[in-house]
Amino acid sequence: MFPTLLHPRQLLTQILNFALVLSTAFMLWKGLSVFTDSASPIVVVLSGSMEPAFQRGDLLFLWNRGMGGGKGKGGEETRIGEVVVYNVKGKEIPIVHRVVRRFGGGDTPLKLLTKGDNNLADDTELYAKGQDYLTRSEDIIGSVVGYVPFVGYVTILLSEHPWLKKVLLGIMGVMVVLQRE
Repeated sequence: MFPTLLHPRQLLTQILNFALVLSTAFMLWKGLSVFTDSASPIVVVLSGSMEPAFQRGDLLFLWNRGMGGGKGKGGEETRIGEVVVYNVKGKEIPIVHRVVRRFGGGDTPLKLLTKGDNNLADDTELYAKGQDYLTRSEDIIGSVVGYVPFVGYVTILLSEHPWLKKVLLGIMGVMVVLQRE
């Protein structure tokens, strides 16, 4: 019934193949991070605050190279109207919103004020306590350069229903053990 369970060498081969797939995915993610100069080069829109530009579940591609993301970069390319993804100090979930005001630039650090397209007010209430603006080099993860509609819904489903994540991992594990070459 379970022929692969009788052969330890085949079982070990399947486990190593699964580990190879996981490590390849990790290396691709890290390579993409280095290429885009962004810690998180792909993000999923989790709320409706950017509708109609982006819907919940859209997969966004970010770019941060030459955009003021590192030391010594002025960030002159960041414009009003550009959609950026930023992290708030003390919170884990990145926020996707549009730049509505710019302060500084050049020799002084570029400071940005953002707002969701579907929100009435700017994001100052979302920023960390005592923070009135975002610093391009410290807070911004990247600028949105492209998107794929609704592909990220898988991520939303897995985060909203933790039991589904366990079921999928279980199915993947059984498939690895039962797979024949």
